[in-house]
Amino acid sequence: MEWSSTLAWLMSLLLLICSGNSEEYAVRLSLVGFLQALSGNDTGIIEKLGWSAATDPCTDGWNGVTCNNRTSSVYKIELEELGLRGTIDAGRLCQAPSLAAVSLLHNAIRGEIPPEISDCGRLTHLYLGGNRLTGGLPPSLTLLGNLKVLDVSDNGFSGKLPDLAKISGLVGFLAQNNRLHGAIPGFRFGNFDRRRFNVSNNLFAGPIPPGGDRLDQTSFIGNPGLCGKPLPVACPPSPSKEDHKSLRLSREKAIMFSGYIALGLVLFLFVTYKSIHRKKKTKHRKIADEKIASDSSSGKSSIPWASTEASTTAISSLIVLKRPGTTTDLKFDDLLKAPAELLGRGRNGSLYKVTMADGTSLAVKRIKDCGTSAAEFRTRMERIDMVRHPNVLPPVAFHCSTQEKLVVYECQRNGSLSSLLQGRQLDGVAFDWSYRLRVAAGVAEGLAAMHRELLADGIGHGNLKSSNILLTNVMDPCISEYGLVSDSRSVEKAGGGPAVAAADVHALGIILLELLTGKPVRNEPSELARWVNSVVREEWTVEVFDEALVSGGASEGGMVQLLQVALRCVHPSPAARPSMDHVAAMVNTVREEEDERSEVSEP
Repeated sequence: MEWSSTLAWLMSLLLLICSGNSEEYAVRLSLVGFLQALSGNDTGIIEKLGWSAATDPCTDGWNGVTCNNRTSSVYKIELEELGLRGTIDAGRLCQAPSLAAVSLLHNAIRGEIPPEISDCGRLTHLYLGGNRLTGGLPPSLTLLGNLKVLDVSDNGFSGKLPDLAKISGLVGFLAQNNRLHGAIPGFRFGNFDRRRFNVSNNLFAGPIPPGGDRLDQTSFIGNPGLCGKPLPVACPPSPSKEDHKSLRLSREKAIMFSGYIALGLVLFLFVTYKSIHRKKKTKHRKIADEKIASDSSSGKSSIPWASTEASTTAISSLIVLKRPGTTTDLKFDDLLKAPAELLGRGRNGSLYKVTMADGTSLAVKRIKDCGTSAAEFRTRMERIDMVRHPNVLPPVAFHCSTQEKLVVYECQRNGSLSSLLQGRQLDGVAFDWSYRLRVAAGVAEGLAAMHRELLADGIGHGNLKSSNILLTNVMDPCISEYGLVSDSRSVEKAGGGPAVAAADVHALGIILLELLTGKPVRNEPSELARWVNSVVREEWTVEVFDEALVSGGASEGGMVQLLQVALRCVHPSPAARPSMDHVAAMVNTVREEEDERSEVSEP
């Protein structure tokens, strides 16, 4: 019996070897890996479709796969309406050298289209509509020179379109019902009919390119900023050169002398005022912070203010967003009178713990001059308050005036992630691999949710670090101080929402490296990233990981996977970093795989 089983196994292995060369087997292995990522490791779907590296997709009939009969190679993959909830691994998908068509319509696929999609050089049809994909369309799509139809409709894509007009043979482009913005590229509209071109219900702006009037207006409706035919909204005429010249001459005559004099006077007065004001403000803040630091031990200190005028005129200007666990309404004068303890001082301001009359503890962040007006700050805080996530600490109240900007939070008694990294012990909490993955996933999900709602307004976190990851009473991670330090001018200068997003992704990558290495950032965050990269380049990857994780039996495969995510996040080029949605999806995939490993290993 034993010999017959062994003989059957050897014959199966021989058949497998004879059925194709090593490259074909590598393609099968890659496609199975693609399906695993796409399904979120749903073994039920994988078994239902019958994909296995031990079988041939063409002769053994993988469901959803069509082969080229002449070459016996995979030609088309069609996986529609299967409830797929994972991410697209284009690196593995594009290992199929003859792949020409992919349809993943109407699933629940998350994350972004990876830039590696350009490796599918023979791709002619790509259908991704009706999923939950986010981020921008990668510029690498323009490298698909054989592409004829691209469907990305009914997703959550944002950002500007790459110059898809470079693809000369494109005859179908469907991108309706997303959040794409900017100008529409100069497509060859003569290649499209009205059913195969649709960018409706986005945020596009500007004139419709020449030739767009060949199509029906339904291809463009729902973009308030678009103008020109076939839409009924005409574009405003551009001023002629003569108009510009005449207007310039008349204005020059009117303001040549008076303007120069007035401008010089205003600049002189402004510079003089700012110089005097800055000296007074700096002196007062220094005295105030030194006073509270020295008095906090006696319990008699209170929050210092820039001036008596600010404190008296602001009593009624505290804007309460969410009532904390107090029995009375929160008022500004209550904060003013309550004992305060200086918890820390950083480059963006000071943090105080305030104990109210009923014993409730509040955290008050006093923000240094961030270049944002009181009106802008109020708009920002009210916008942030509209978005809630269990892993993001919501503000309780805020105050903004010319001299002061304060934000009030409920106090979290279990400290921060930074304190755990520095060796603080908490009863009943093991800082092990499972808990670190829980923290990583919670932070990534919280940031992804905030980015989805706030990046269009240019609002990111702006100051993400482990000391801003607080721990709730059930030890869940909770992101504090979201959106307090970035202002509209710096966002515009940096390049808008994408630059803000890339900075937050880099900061999250540093936190992931802290979790993996157990090394808290001391000075410059990039130092940790440089050290990790240097070790990885020398192929000493295991040396990176926290000894406590290795000795605690953490999965090396899982740690390597999370390390790869972290290194993508801290890539030197902001454009090469993944979106926060994609990061959250990758971290959750690692966590789910680790949970499955734990279940299998349990007796």
